[in-house]
Amino acid sequence: MNSIKDRRQLFMRRFILVLIDAISVVVAFYGALALYFNGPIESRFIQGSLPLAMVLLAVSLGLFAVMKLYSSLWQFASITELMNIVIATASSTIVNILICELSGFNPPESTYFIYFMIVTMITGGTRFGYRFLRLYASRHHWFGRSDTPKSRVMVIGAGSAGEKILREILVSSRLNREIICFIDDDPNKMSRSIHGVPVVGNRYSIIENVQKYKIDEIFVALPSIDDKQVSEILNICKETKCKLKKLPGMYQFISGEIILNKLKDVEIQDLLGRDPIRVNLDEIMSYVRDRVIMVTGGGGSIGSELCRQIAERGPRQLIIVDIYENNAYDIQLELKRKYPKLDLEVMIASVRDSNKVNELFAQFHPDIVYHAAAHKHVPLMEDAPHEAIKNNVFGTLNVVRACDRYSVKKFILISTDKAVNPTNIMGASKRLCEMVVQTYDKLSKTEYVAVRFGNVLGSNGSVIPLFKKQIQNGGPVTVTHPDIIRYFMTIPEAVSLVLQAGAYAKGGEIFILDMGEPVKIVDMARNLIKLSGYEPDVDIKIEFTGLRPGEKLYEEMLMKEEGLRTTPNKLIHIGQPIDINTDQFLKELDDLYQIAYDEASDMRSAVKHLVPTYHYEKEKQGVKRKVKEQAEESVLV
Repeated sequence: MNSIKDRRQLFMRRFILVLIDAISVVVAFYGALALYFNGPIESRFIQGSLPLAMVLLAVSLGLFAVMKLYSSLWQFASITELMNIVIATASSTIVNILICELSGFNPPESTYFIYFMIVTMITGGTRFGYRFLRLYASRHHWFGRSDTPKSRVMVIGAGSAGEKILREILVSSRLNREIICFIDDDPNKMSRSIHGVPVVGNRYSIIENVQKYKIDEIFVALPSIDDKQVSEILNICKETKCKLKKLPGMYQFISGEIILNKLKDVEIQDLLGRDPIRVNLDEIMSYVRDRVIMVTGGGGSIGSELCRQIAERGPRQLIIVDIYENNAYDIQLELKRKYPKLDLEVMIASVRDSNKVNELFAQFHPDIVYHAAAHKHVPLMEDAPHEAIKNNVFGTLNVVRACDRYSVKKFILISTDKAVNPTNIMGASKRLCEMVVQTYDKLSKTEYVAVRFGNVLGSNGSVIPLFKKQIQNGGPVTVTHPDIIRYFMTIPEAVSLVLQAGAYAKGGEIFILDMGEPVKIVDMARNLIKLSGYEPDVDIKIEFTGLRPGEKLYEEMLMKEEGLRTTPNKLIHIGQPIDINTDQFLKELDDLYQIAYDEASDMRSAVKHLVPTYHYEKEKQGVKRKVKEQAEESVLV
């Protein structure tokens, strides 16, 4: 019903514009003659010129339509629309000259110039008059008055992007916001104004002007400066209690997408103070193009991003394997929408089922396998060590053996920094996966490699989504220890480096991604609270809960025994393989399999035997069980 109404309104607006333009052409044609004769036009002149005026009218309206004078949104009219009007009316004038000269009508030449001036003034005046009327009405609240007080906004960046944001707010009756001031570091813009809104200072006066002008929101409209500079400005803004939004990037500005719904909330990664990691995937992705690619765990955080970046680069076929149907369904819908020509197969299966894994490999014969399927949550795996080993170690072993059996070219394991000198069963299980990869690389023609990296921002179960939920619930925000630090990278950054590492793979390597400088978790918590408009430990409390079983204060990326080699990408390093007795290791894996599926109580000691660098605290495990038992007793009471 609304769409029919909208179409009717659109038709009426265009009809009115066409009618006004028709009148303007006729008035300009005869008005030019009247001005020239300085009085009424002779009737013979009118009768003789009427057919010419009708031809001129029809051709002119066609030219106006070609120049999009009936399809532009005139409340946003700018220099582009003005240029289109001038070109359209100039073309109409040329048509006027041709018609008159060819027909022998031959009015005085000065009437052509007068015609151009009149038709331009009427055509342009009606459209820009409409825009100025809307602008004036919006500023003086002639319509769309709201009882809700307008949000007071500061815009950082008094350039083209900031001006477009201001213009949209000025002409819209639905946006309950008011731009109060601009901030810009350019001294030439200081004490000037844009559409009546003043530029009040540079970045160092942000906090002062927020207080002075009682600002509620800050929009950062700096699409052309680098992320490090944006981070410096955002770190100042977060000290205010204002809501922050920023323009995502230059491409939205170039494409004209400067509208408020393109502004995004500032995220914690915007404060990391470094430019995003970029790789030239087009140069190194030839090994993916026209190949059959399988991604296990393809519905997870890392797996789904792998699928996105691979799908973009033209694989012959992409097979997603995941046990969780909801995750798999989400990425399936997304990829089908974005890449309708992609040959995509989504299979619900567990890597723990060796028969199903072999069946999938026999059916699809993948060229490259990315193995991202794993249990990854440290505290949960501490409570379920047998499940960690079954899924991570023997699930990996099933896929590794299938790669060998079906002559896969490359196998890339997604590993973790927690595999280095592990203090938890999850990390130890991933170290065992790395050992499986390096062992089978010696036995098979398949190139087996692992890629080891730290935490990724925003992944399922990571600390940032948890902090956000806690803040939404009013706190407290829980941090395990005031000194705990972690390496962080965004999901797209990590995945692009994984793909590039796959291009470098020769077999047997453990690729180690440079994660940059480590970040204190408590600092991330404080920054996220500030970005949400609250004051840490005043509005939202931060509580320290103590290290969880198996948790380290800091993570390591390399074991002492591993040397380090460089690659053409300075952010990707290679850890030298540690020598493993193949026959003995495979036999001990068989023993571990029995222990895991027998649910034997000595799982950790069995893993310790295989992974000498694994250290766990027996006493802590006993204390944990005792605390759990006491909690259960208190519930019963």
